[in-house]
Amino acid sequence: MSEEARTDAERHARGMKTRREVLGDAHVDRAEARKDGFTEDFQDMITRYAWGEIWSRPGLDRRTRSCITLTAMVAGGHLEELAMHVRAALRNGLTHDEIKEVLLQTAIYCGVPAANSAFAVAQRVLTERQE
Repeated sequence: MSEEARTDAERHARGMKTRREVLGDAHVDRAEARKDGFTEDFQDMITRYAWGEIWSRPGLDRRTRSCITLTAMVAGGHLEELAMHVRAALRNGLTHDEIKEVLLQTAIYCGVPAANSAFAVAQRVLTERQE
């Protein structure tokens, strides 16, 4: 195995470990089960780079990374991804109040309509988690 291939394999393994810790086994298992020839390369890329490189870096803790990610999801209008990352933020130790504070912050910097939509998504996720 070439050095680059071994590095990619190591990055993928590290990424899968981090991805499972942050998103949970059930989410990752569903994503893996949906993989096909069309999406397999994309799933490999996000596992290696998003999870194996960025989320695995030591410079920020996972709570901070979750705050940043929630903000990015609101700013980009990625509400389905926001729901997933609200769940991840809870797994990473953020409280409901901390998630609320992040979303309030986004109202100022991303706009009230974006924050309003984000609050609706987060409220749905937090309510589901309590049931």
